[in-house]
Amino acid sequence: MATGVAVSLLYAPGISVAQDREAAYLSANCANCHGPQGRSAGGIPSLAGLPSRYIVEQMQAFKAGTRPATIMHQLAKGYTDPQVELMANYFSSLPKP
Repeated sequence: MATGVAVSLLYAPGISVAQDREAAYLSANCANCHGPQGRSAGGIPSLAGLPSRYIVEQMQAFKAGTRPATIMHQLAKGYTDPQVELMANYFSSLPKP
């Protein structure tokens, strides 16, 4: 029985690491405009440290076309809802610039 617990404790962090890797991979696409790890150096908003719910809501608004954008409405449509949630959680976990 103790072996099963040890195996499950070792396995659980692997799931988190895999999700973190996927989130970092997906979020790397945002670096072109929002800066590395969501830390913008210019007029584009930084994403690092924003609440995940806010990021999800904004991405939904871009997808729906209810938030004005130059390119984000097109980019947002390329992500599934679970991918948006994953990226939002990733950016919200990063310290604010």
